[in-house]
Amino acid sequence: METNQIFETIRMIEEDNLDIRTITMGISLLDCIDADVDKACEKIYQKITRCAKDLVSVGDQIATEYGIPIINKRISVTPIAAVASAAKATSEECIKYAQVLDQAAKTVGVNFIGGYSALVEKGFQGSDLALIESIPEALATTDFVCSSVNIGSTKAGINMDAVKNMGTVIKETAEKSDLGCAKLVVFANAVEDNPFMAGAFHGFGEADTIINVGISGPGVMKRALEKVKGETFDVVAETVKKTAFKITRMGQLVGQEASKRLDIPFGIVDLSLAPTPAVGDSVAQILEEMGLGSVGTHGTIAALALLNDAVKKGGVMACNHVGGLSGAFIPVSEDAGMIEAVENGFLNLEKLEAMTAICSVGLDMIAIAGDTPAESISAMIADEAAIGVVNHKTTAVRIIPAKNKKVGDHVEFGGLLGSAPVMETNEASSADFIQRGGRIPAPLHSFKN
Repeated sequence: METNQIFETIRMIEEDNLDIRTITMGISLLDCIDADVDKACEKIYQKITRCAKDLVSVGDQIATEYGIPIINKRISVTPIAAVASAAKATSEECIKYAQVLDQAAKTVGVNFIGGYSALVEKGFQGSDLALIESIPEALATTDFVCSSVNIGSTKAGINMDAVKNMGTVIKETAEKSDLGCAKLVVFANAVEDNPFMAGAFHGFGEADTIINVGISGPGVMKRALEKVKGETFDVVAETVKKTAFKITRMGQLVGQEASKRLDIPFGIVDLSLAPTPAVGDSVAQILEEMGLGSVGTHGTIAALALLNDAVKKGGVMACNHVGGLSGAFIPVSEDAGMIEAVENGFLNLEKLEAMTAICSVGLDMIAIAGDTPAESISAMIADEAAIGVVNHKTTAVRIIPAKNKKVGDHVEFGGLLGSAPVMETNEASSADFIQRGGRIPAPLHSFKN
C-alpha cells in the first residue's frame, strides 16, 4: 500500500469516525432443539458459550493490531420460535429461552444477541404466537436480547393478523420498559444474514456458524463529498463509489481475519452506512452535502437513491460476498442530522416513509406519543410492509411509544441509541382497517409499473 493511502486511512479513522460497526457471529440452534424446555436452554447456553467464547477477544485483537475501531461484537441465533415449537412452549416458557440467551451473551461479553424472533409472513406455526405474546416481558427482563418478527414477504403477502398483534405488543413493550421497543423490529422481507441489531437472526439457509461484518462510515462519505462541492452528480456518484470501495475493503479485511482466527466461515459484508449520534457521523449530513438545505426537503429521495446505489456499486467490487441489508440507515434518534431536521420541522413521518421505499431499512428509532393507539401503530407497520412487499425489498418498523410524552417532547435513550423528538402521527383512526385481520395477498409483478 502506498504511503498516502496509509495516511488517508488513518485520517478517515481519526477524523471521520470510520469504524467497523459490528462483527456478528451467527449460530444455528437447530441442534439444541428438545421437547423439554430446560434441556433445550442448557444446550443453547453450552453451544453459544462454546462457539463465541473468543469472539470479543479476537475482535479486540484485530482492532488493536490494525488500528481499526470495531465497535460491537454480537451474536445472532436461529429464530427462537422454531426452537420453542418442539417443546410446544407457552409464552411463560418462551421467557426461559430469552433469559438463557441473555445469560450466554453476558458470559461471552457481547453487547447484543438477536434472534428472539418469529417468521410469520404467511401464518403461525408451533409456538409463534406464544413467543410474540412473550416479547414485552422477555425484553423487559433481559438486558441484551433483541427481538424481531417478520410479518410479510413479496412471495406470501402481508399477515394482517400478525400486524394487528404487533401493534399491541409494541404498546405493551413500551409500558414494561423504556428501552424494550429499541430492541424490537417488525420486518417485511427479512434477510437471514443481517449483522445489524435489533433485527439480526441466523437464518435457516445459513451454515452452522458464520461471521458477518457490518461497516459504517457516514463521516468518511461526507468528507469525500466536501471535496467535490458544486460538481455534477456524475462526479458525486463516482466519489461515493470510490469511497464505498475503500470502506468496504476494510470490512473485508476484518471479516477475513475474524473468520481465520475463530475458524468459522466468513459470510458477508453488509454495505450499510450506519450513523451514530456523534457530530460528523450522519447520513442526513451526507444528503445535505449534496446541496439540500435540510434532509426532508424536496430532493431528499433523489439524493438518497444516488447514495444507496453508488454505495452498492462501490462496495460489491471490494469484497467477495455482500449481503444483509446493504443500504443507508436512516434511524432518527441515532443520527444528529435527522434529529435536527425533525426538530426544525423539515422532516416528518410521511417523508420518512417515502425515503424507506429506496433505502434500508424503514421507520427506525422513531419516538411517538405514548397514547398513540395500537391500531395506528399496526397501520404504520402495514404501510411499511406494503412498501417492502410491493418493491421487493426489506422494510421494517422500530418505533417507540414514549410513556407520558407528547408531540414536541424529547426522549433520551443514551449511547448509540441517541435521543429523539416525539414526532406527530396522523390522528384519524385506522382501527376498522386493522380489525379486519386475514392476509393481504402477494402482489402481481407481471404488470409491474
